[in-house]
Amino acid sequence: MPIIPKAPSFPLVLSQNRSLRYGVFFYLYLMQGIPAGFSLTALANYLTAEGVKPSVVGSFAAVVGLPWAFQFIWGPLIDRYQGSPLGRRKPFVIGAQLLALLASLAILFIHNPIAELQALTGCFLVHSIFAAIQDASVDAMAITAIPDHERGRVNAFMRAGFLIGTGLGAAAFSQILRRYGFFNAALTQSLCLLLLTLLTLFIRERPEDQLSPFLNRRKAVLPTTPEQKAASSHTFSWLFAELFKGIFAKRSLLLFGAVVSAYVSISLFLRAYNYHLIQKLGWADTSVSLLTGTYGMLVASGVALLGGYLADRIGPRHLLLLVLALIATYLLGFNLLEPIWSNRTVAQTGLVALYFMDPSLSVAAIPLLMAICRPGVEGSQFTTYMAFINLSDIVGSFLAGQALAYVQAPTLGLVAGGLATLAMLIIWLVLQRYKDLSPAQKA
Repeated sequence: MPIIPKAPSFPLVLSQNRSLRYGVFFYLYLMQGIPAGFSLTALANYLTAEGVKPSVVGSFAAVVGLPWAFQFIWGPLIDRYQGSPLGRRKPFVIGAQLLALLASLAILFIHNPIAELQALTGCFLVHSIFAAIQDASVDAMAITAIPDHERGRVNAFMRAGFLIGTGLGAAAFSQILRRYGFFNAALTQSLCLLLLTLLTLFIRERPEDQLSPFLNRRKAVLPTTPEQKAASSHTFSWLFAELFKGIFAKRSLLLFGAVVSAYVSISLFLRAYNYHLIQKLGWADTSVSLLTGTYGMLVASGVALLGGYLADRIGPRHLLLLVLALIATYLLGFNLLEPIWSNRTVAQTGLVALYFMDPSLSVAAIPLLMAICRPGVEGSQFTTYMAFINLSDIVGSFLAGQALAYVQAPTLGLVAGGLATLAMLIIWLVLQRYKDLSPAQKA
């Protein structure tokens, strides 16, 4: 039997280094959060302050976020083609990062974001397409690289990375927009993406993976384990058949439908409340973006890290019900206090408190969604779930933009609270009915 030479020692290998897994998935999500904070918070608030109609701003946010709703397109491709010498998922991650960087550079040709709003929307849409492919690839990498007992904490780092990136994008880019202009803001985004893309080049998923086809001439190691051989031989028909079985299992539909409803409730009120602060209470857009990117980001990151620890400690099932109860209580209670929103301290506290909802929901719900993914299509199934979670943010933004022409933010907040309450009840019933959420259980 021929002896396969042992791969040389290399410290940056995801499968062998727990600390590296935390760091890599943190910065990969940070990389996704920076453009999101720039476009969906800093720019959206800037456009609102400049008098652009809320329906137009809502449509801008919806179009920019739309590609994340179609991540399920890329999942089967990512699961089907895993035979690269660079690793199972890394080629998709690197390729998408490079294309997203090129799309970001195209935004530099926009001179006046208000006068060229259609072109601005188109440029961010193209960037979002490649960023969504990167997101799908990273999600697929995460579900295969993270051991079960680490999922809560690593997911916390992933969500914290996205939220910190979003916060930095909102706070820093809102200031750059006002002080140095749109070009410098777009250039700063591109430089950030370039730096983080270069970092990814030096990461391996497994020790036998090549670092680069150009820098490393070592012969690629063919799949040797049964799992690796199976992954490389699956057909698209098998992938789609298994994917449909996983998604349309009764427990999966109920659990995931309720989770999506909870995300919609958060997005619905967040967009409405930002509009209310700027247009009804007279806040500067930079004040909203800065508060979001500083105290809001700190609260969100702290909650994500604490939630990840609790998810691994007490279990995501119990944590998810607790989180949904808190979200519903906040949305209903705070909107009933609308007469005192004119008090700036109350309004600031309400805005910062909003940012506990998304990270706490994510660190509780995502480990459960990972648990119900079927073997062999876990990347595709999980990517589909994340696509619809991203779609829920788009739906909430769009609905808020349309509804604000007819109703006030507190009314939308009460609707959001009712939606969160309904989600909590459905998930409670699902968890009572299905003690074991693993795909092996018959639905």
